[in-house]
Amino acid sequence: MTEQEATKVLTDAELVPCAEMQLMDARRLVEACLGADVPALVHREACGKMGCSPKFQVLVRPEDGPRVAAILQQRWADSLEREGLLPQGAMRQAAAAPSEDGEPPCPACGTAAPLVAGACADCGLQLE
Repeated sequence: MTEQEATKVLTDAELVPCAEMQLMDARRLVEACLGADVPALVHREACGKMGCSPKFQVLVRPEDGPRVAAILQQRWADSLEREGLLPQGAMRQAAAAPSEDGEPPCPACGTAAPLVAGACADCGLQLE
C-alpha cells in the first residue's frame, strides 16, 4: 500500500492513535504498516510543551489496532533476536503456546498467566 492509497482510505475514517514516538520512528512504523497493507499516517506533534522532546502520533482505524500491535510485537522480537537477547524463534514459539489453563501469552515477554489488574503478571505490560 502506498502513502497516497492510505491517505485516501483514511480520509473519512475514524482514526485513533496507536503509538506516540519520535518522528523517524513514527515514519518507520507507518512504512511497516503500509508494507502489511495497514493504512496508517503520521500525525502532527503530540507534545508541544517547552522542554518536551517532539513526539508524533501514528494514526490508524480502530479495527487495525491489533494488526499494528502484531507488527510492533514482531519488530520487538526481531530486535531482541538481532541483539542476541533471545534464541532465534524463541519469541514466536512463546507467542504460539497458550498455558495449560488456556491463558494467552503476553505479547511482550511470552508469560502465559492470569492478568493482574489487567497487566502481565511477569513484565507488567498493560493488556486491558
